[in-house]
Amino acid sequence: MTCEQRRLPGPFSFGAGMADTHGVERRVAMVAHHLAGVTRLADVVHLVEEDRRVQVAYSVPPSSRYSNGAHDHLRASGAWEMPWSQAVETRWDLVVAAGDGLLERLPGPIMTLSHGVGPNGYVARRGGPGLPAPRAVPGFGAQALSMYGRVIASAIVMAHEDHRRVLAAHCPEALPAAVVAGDPCFDRMLASLPYRTAYRNALGASPGQRVVVVSSHHQSGSLISRYPSLLQALSDELPSERFRVVLVLHPQVWAAHGKRQVTAWFSRSINAGVALLPPEEGWRAALVAADEMLADHSSVACYGAALGVPTLLAPFAADDVLPGSLFARLAEVAPVLDPGSPLAGQLDDARRAWSPSNAAMLRAHLTSAPGGAAREIRRTMYRLLRLPEPEADPVTRPVPLPRPLGSVVQ
Repeated sequence: MTCEQRRLPGPFSFGAGMADTHGVERRVAMVAHHLAGVTRLADVVHLVEEDRRVQVAYSVPPSSRYSNGAHDHLRASGAWEMPWSQAVETRWDLVVAAGDGLLERLPGPIMTLSHGVGPNGYVARRGGPGLPAPRAVPGFGAQALSMYGRVIASAIVMAHEDHRRVLAAHCPEALPAAVVAGDPCFDRMLASLPYRTAYRNALGASPGQRVVVVSSHHQSGSLISRYPSLLQALSDELPSERFRVVLVLHPQVWAAHGKRQVTAWFSRSINAGVALLPPEEGWRAALVAADEMLADHSSVACYGAALGVPTLLAPFAADDVLPGSLFARLAEVAPVLDPGSPLAGQLDDARRAWSPSNAAMLRAHLTSAPGGAAREIRRTMYRLLRLPEPEADPVTRPVPLPRPLGSVVQ
């Protein structure tokens, strides 16, 4: 019997008082639309779940084709997962989500987060007989932010003041809910910088090796989909004694195909020395450890470049990029991959062309509150919970050590 087929007892049942050990005063729902959203929620959940006045539960709405990845990760982490059918019948003191879809069905004040660096492009235009229409910016359009004549979220957390201007252009009615708090994901990477050597060791990189991160988004326009022979070419061209190649795939790749299948597809590369990272965690540590990066149109590219990693971009469609966005700024300074030319030389060129001023510029446009996201997000959470904040300052935790995957055992 799956979680969706039964109601769960405990702190949310009619007999909750009998099960309550710690005197719970508030109930918080973490809404996990997909694995990428779950990992972003992990950056902020500790801001409330360590409070004995608060009980946290997770629920996965049936609105995403990638929801199975969220279920799997929650089960493995020991999270208290509630069936969606029960969640929509429960009164919440706070709902937190890093995705959109069906949030209007949950009773209680809602706080939303981005599960990436923020607005960088447009939703994909699907084929069909209808005439082309303007494309929305994911997470910033009226269709995602409002329902039944009302703005869904009480607080829309964003990383940068620039995002407030995007919101004003696409859904001005939601502006009063905007909270510019900084980026908790990037703050954790900044807190991780002192552990660069430990991350490199965990990736199997020796002191004399350069760590090259290859990051691919998902679906047909992604780097790995368009250039399936790229990893083999890197293994052939980059001497293993001088380079350690690390592959980062978007969590949706894993959710769509399954961990065993994805690992099997890349077994040859793993056997050739490529470090394949799991979808839940590891990519941030890899960026801290990286010497160069090859990436497509994605948040990972922006995060790595803002950390100071020389970046080589896969070719991308210019009309998919939001003008003035962080990725648009990255595209102005990063060279573009030529798939027909030697890769080693292109990585060397990207490294020589990179300037510390590039990272400083990108970082300035990534977050308006570097290092301060935990403080502002916790303040917003407790305002919506109608509780006084804990006295201790919130903690920004370094990311864990990366754990590369091995080949599938036959």
